[in-house]
Amino acid sequence: MAKARARTAARKVKDKWKTKQWYSILAPAAFNKTPIAETLSDDPNKVLGRVAATTLQDLTGDFKLMHVKLDFQVHTVTGTQADTHFIGHSLTSDYVRRLVRRNHSKISSVFDVSTQDGGLIRVKPFCVTDRRSQSSQQTKLREVIGKTLEAEAKDKPMSAFVSEMLDGKLAAKLFRACKPVYPLRKVEVNKSEVKQQPTMAAEPAPAAETTPAPEAPVAPALTPEEGGEEPTPEMEAETATSAKA
Repeated sequence: MAKARARTAARKVKDKWKTKQWYSILAPAAFNKTPIAETLSDDPNKVLGRVAATTLQDLTGDFKLMHVKLDFQVHTVTGTQADTHFIGHSLTSDYVRRLVRRNHSKISSVFDVSTQDGGLIRVKPFCVTDRRSQSSQQTKLREVIGKTLEAEAKDKPMSAFVSEMLDGKLAAKLFRACKPVYPLRKVEVNKSEVKQQPTMAAEPAPAAETTPAPEAPVAPALTPEEGGEEPTPEMEAETATSAKA
């Protein structure tokens, strides 16, 4: 009897794996909706909030960007596709270690900057000096980096700011701004963390003002004495019709 009851109970237990299905996690539109991972769930609501990690090399195919790690979080599920937001990035530790050498200073800093569309992102850049630097020089470099980041963020939407941060353009601007203060070897954005997603749509670029082209002046008709044509009856009738209209 005990064995029979056990078999009956086993049949009543549902196989939870059969109720689950695979969901494809997609990168944001700024990364061309590239599939980055798959996740298994029995309820679409359970997929919300899940975080998927990948590298910039997997999204762009550029082998030189394998040291950039990206994090995306699911915010919407449509069918079996899950859309994500960019929530941060980081550089691999071995890449950062290769940039720092003996008798050089590594200056790290943390800044929270607001973007044009209401987003808030925490940026953690660092710079490596060409030789050892003093604390006063490091303080001045951090001030220059902070002002440059604020100026770059306030004039750009979140997507444009993140794009420049990941492709190295932002680091290049920081390098040019800091170079007059103290000789540098390298500037990198080590980590970033999105504290608040954009709350408004990005402002469209202002349309260029156009001025109407001036009308070409109409030359007066020449008289027969001045070399013009002798008016014919057909021309006189056409002129009269135009005058009535």
